[in-house]
Amino acid sequence: MEGLGWLAAIIVGGLAGWIASSIMKADTGIFLNIILGIVGAVVANFLLGLFGVNFQAGSWLGQGIAGLIGAVILIWIVRAVRR
Repeated sequence: MEGLGWLAAIIVGGLAGWIASSIMKADTGIFLNIILGIVGAVVANFLLGLFGVNFQAGSWLGQGIAGLIGAVILIWIVRAVRR
């Protein structure tokens, strides 16, 4: 999320993580939601880049979608490992 700046990355990451935790019915706190959203955006941008899909680095909406997708993937991986 280098194009957004730190404050915007925290806001977008927090929203993306919160939405992802709601979708996946995960009981995470606000701090973990922010981490999930930010790390999720990095993961999703990498994975989607392998398929030729690129979100604009400075776009709030693009990074929010990437963060949401990535956070859902991260929650799914954590659940799969814990079983």
